[in-house]
Amino acid sequence: MWFTRVSLNNPVFATMVMLALVVLGVFSYQRLQVDQFPNIDFPVVVITAEYPGASPEIVESEVTKKLEEGVNSIAGINALTSRSYEGQAVVIIEFQLHVDGRKAADDVREKVATIKAGLRTEVKEPRVLRFDPSSRAVWSVAVLPATAEQAGAGSRPMTPVELTNWADQTLKKRLENVRGVGSVTLVGGTKREINVYLNPQSLEAFGISPDQVVTAVRNENQDLPVGAIRSREQERVVQIEARMQRPEDFGKVIVARKNGAPIYVSQLARVVDGAQEAENLALYNGQRTLLLTVQKSQDENTIGVVNGLQKTLADMQQQLPPGVRLEQITDGSRQIRVAVENVRRTLIEGALLTILIVFLFLNSWRSTVITGLTLPIALIGTFLFMNLFGFTINMITLMALSLCVGLLIDDAIVVRENIVRHVQMGKSP
Repeated sequence: MWFTRVSLNNPVFATMVMLALVVLGVFSYQRLQVDQFPNIDFPVVVITAEYPGASPEIVESEVTKKLEEGVNSIAGINALTSRSYEGQAVVIIEFQLHVDGRKAADDVREKVATIKAGLRTEVKEPRVLRFDPSSRAVWSVAVLPATAEQAGAGSRPMTPVELTNWADQTLKKRLENVRGVGSVTLVGGTKREINVYLNPQSLEAFGISPDQVVTAVRNENQDLPVGAIRSREQERVVQIEARMQRPEDFGKVIVARKNGAPIYVSQLARVVDGAQEAENLALYNGQRTLLLTVQKSQDENTIGVVNGLQKTLADMQQQLPPGVRLEQITDGSRQIRVAVENVRRTLIEGALLTILIVFLFLNSWRSTVITGLTLPIALIGTFLFMNLFGFTINMITLMALSLCVGLLIDDAIVVRENIVRHVQMGKSP
């Protein structure tokens, strides 16, 4: 009861303490991050390994079982499951909840490094990923062809390769510069590729194998450092700059020599400046499009990141090339805003109804004001400690505050009613 005695003997000090809690709570509330749920670390690690061209049975016997047997000895594993697909093995390791997720991932990487030597050379480097619920995409935008009114008369539509290059080099870079953005992924792009189509009859006529053509193109299309030429006065660096600048330059590559005459790629194949084979596809209302999905950095505020992305998107609308328009597809912050706002409104309504009930039962404005002041002082002061201990404003913390309103008012009513009873008995305040 020492705090009660100090407050009664020093009312100014008690008032200033309450005001300090309210002021610090208001400043802390402005700095608190907003999310739908708390940031929880799930100790789940996923291993993926690719074995191109192998059937699921071969993948299971040559890759999956070896990975399972190798990581099974790690301490703290709760469940171990695996799936074998055509050309790919997936092993999912669920650890017990008390295990730190980062340490679990490091332990798995150490085990996989020792297993890697026992895998076939055709198996690609296994990848170890830690499951993170916050790593899902929080926002996405589609790059669509503009309507006739937006494009304007006489504007040439961009080719898929040109559109992909603009989205990758301009739009993606702008989105990556937004504060809190972790990564931006481009889906449905068509990248430029120089295709060399070999002519089997020409290869047979000249007696040249496809490997010779591949080796010649690879060796000629590269920049190499040769060394340096030094003298007393200066030093010069010598480099071979042989990387192809135009598609037709590939046809001038010499593959071999027959009877002293050079044989060029153009005599054996057809060089086409085209596009890569499509590996993924993005559709919007049945129309092919480019989709850019954005993941936020860890521990970043989802609403703050989305606000920055939307501001950047609005600025980009004035700098779009002819025949292109941008349209937002998904917004991961919308459900967070709605959920948090609903709980916040419920909290305010509950507090107001509680104060009304206090007035109806005690029938005293003085008691109602005294009891009602405990709500904002206690709730706003709570934000100070939430900020100190790293909590966020989410559905769980707001629901906890809603429950605390009932406990707070209940205790205040009991104390205030007992004070009134003792005063009515003739005791001094």
